[in-house]
This record gives sequence, structure tokens and C-alpha cells, in this order.
Amino acid sequence: MTINLDNLNEEQKKKIINLNNLQQSFEFITNQKIQTESILRETDLAIEQLEKIDSADTVYKAIGGILVKSEKNKLLDEKKSLKVTLDMRLKTLKQKEDRAKSQIEILRKSLQIDFQNRKS
Repeated sequence: MTINLDNLNEEQKKKIINLNNLQQSFEFITNQKIQTESILRETDLAIEQLEKIDSADTVYKAIGGILVKSEKNKLLDEKKSLKVTLDMRLKTLKQKEDRAKSQIEILRKSLQIDFQNRKS
């Protein structure tokens, strides 16, 4: 459905523009959340694997395009720290996503009422 903005009052135009902006923000937040969940899954898997191996085993970590020898405990601590950071980031993104969803729904309902009143 296309809407001719010329036929709307200023408040309705602002609501539609705001709705479009909120939808774009929601999409961006959702993509960030998906990426964070993916990195978190990889981090969980790395922690799980590092906990299975012996401390004497050689481990490597990727830095840019190369692998560098590292200590198991040091790498495990880094991954656990990253997991905490990712968990917090994910929680924040979920809150932002919920807030954006709520704002979109409120704005949609407001616009529906505006358009229904226009038809009457």
C-alpha cells in the first residue's frame, strides 16, 4: 500500500516518517542481535572445547589472518570474558528490540486510528 504524503497533515507525515525510522532501527537491532547470538554460540563452543583439553596441549588463537600459539588457561579466560560481554550485549539488544517493537505497534495503531477517522 502506498500513501500519498501530500494528502496528510503534518502530524501524520511525521508519524509515518517516524514509523519508517523505527522499522529501520528495529531491522538494524535485529541484525546485530543475530550476529551477537552467532558469535556467542561460537564462543560457547570454544569454551567447551578448551575445557576438554589438557593444560599441556598446544592451543592457537586467530589474530587477523594468522594463528598464534597461546596458553590454554589464558585463552579460556579470554573466551569466558568475551562470553560475559556478549551476554550483556545480547540482553541490551533484546531490550532495545522489545522497546522498538512496542513503539512501532503504538505508532501503527495511532496511524490506523488517524486513517479510520479520515475516512469517516
